[in-house]
Amino acid sequence: MLKFLNISSSSKIFSIFSLSKELVHQSPPLSTPFYQHKASFPLTTMSINLQSHAFVGNPLRSKTPNPGDPFSPTAAFETLKSRILENTHSSLSPNFKVLPFRNGRPLASSMGGQSWHLGWISLGELKGLLSAELNGDSLVYLGSDTEEDSVYWAIDVSGEPGLVAELGSMKLCFVELRTLMVATDWVDLKAMGNLAIAGHARALLEWHNISHFCGHCGEKTVPMEAGRRKQCSNESCKKRIYPRVDPVVIMLVIDRENDRALLSKQSRFVPRMWSCLAGFIEPGESLEEAVRRETWEETGIEVGEVVYHSSQPWPVGPNSMPCQLMVGFFAYAKSLEINVDKEELEDAQWHSRDDVRKALTFAEYKKAQRTAAAKVEQMCKGVEKTHSLATDFNVESGELAPMFVPGPFAIAHHLISSWAFPDQSVNGIECHSKEPSGSMSNL
Repeated sequence: MLKFLNISSSSKIFSIFSLSKELVHQSPPLSTPFYQHKASFPLTTMSINLQSHAFVGNPLRSKTPNPGDPFSPTAAFETLKSRILENTHSSLSPNFKVLPFRNGRPLASSMGGQSWHLGWISLGELKGLLSAELNGDSLVYLGSDTEEDSVYWAIDVSGEPGLVAELGSMKLCFVELRTLMVATDWVDLKAMGNLAIAGHARALLEWHNISHFCGHCGEKTVPMEAGRRKQCSNESCKKRIYPRVDPVVIMLVIDRENDRALLSKQSRFVPRMWSCLAGFIEPGESLEEAVRRETWEETGIEVGEVVYHSSQPWPVGPNSMPCQLMVGFFAYAKSLEINVDKEELEDAQWHSRDDVRKALTFAEYKKAQRTAAAKVEQMCKGVEKTHSLATDFNVESGELAPMFVPGPFAIAHHLISSWAFPDQSVNGIECHSKEPSGSMSNL
């Protein structure tokens, strides 16, 4: 049964322009799709440059140094413990930078209301801010940058309420990761890298928070390998525990014969927003089987061919499931009659290609990005807005659009947009309009 529906994330490079403006030409990579509306939308153009999804492309995870390297997790952790005990000056090599989190929110600062950056602080600054004695096991290794001569760490400081005011005086604040996601300027590769770092750090810290005890014997667990895994403290058990990954299938169900796509909505959605079906994979089933099962359970539609599109880490889900992985598919319907499971969905309907194109046309996602960035700036100034970001996801131009779809910060957006414009491809994946060949059509 559906427990979670991915409705917000972003692409590595994204730009969308106000409907009254002309298209600004760029030089996209070879896999980049170019969308230009047909005769039914003669005055509007849209360009989406897609290299990869949000929360990928982490610059600190490009490669892990060898164990003997001073930047490796093991060597860096030993150096970290020595510096904590000896109060060693922070100017020594390598330099340690720490990203604090509070209740799942990373520390950040604003860049003039246009974007944001992570609130890294030095190890010495962290020790001066904490009321309790710093323990090396409370820090989690994130990666390193040899060119910067730096090793990066994350720490959960939720038990330090006084930090909010102290860091606020430095124009730093703890910001919800979803807010930072929407506030990210998609053409800014450094900002997209920061988002991926923050997502990875949040996933690791939340996993640590829900894995204090061994699931085999019930004894306490202790961090190992600089926080990248855990181990049971019971000498007779010593079970190794690694960060969990919760795979979720998300699929755009397509009616080839009538040129339609199946979209759904939930009661918690912003009004008039429609998205893809999604659901967690159950033990003992393949990804394709999960697509077919979830579609049947929620809408009564029978699915045949299932085609992989792309995947996306999703660290902004519930705290109890911090390491979700969204796996996107096109799913081709074998039956068309909809029977909605009202416990899971508010509604599900077939939508024509023209209707979906209109939904993509009217939403000004770039305006939502600027609004979110302005909110981050106000928060860092100590003037947090009461305005909900949910209303920013549906910013329309001209007439009131009857529907819209999640923004380019969602894998759902790219599934939907690549179907709406079938002559283009996304990351080499085409949304074919022809019937599948061979026995696949009978699955």
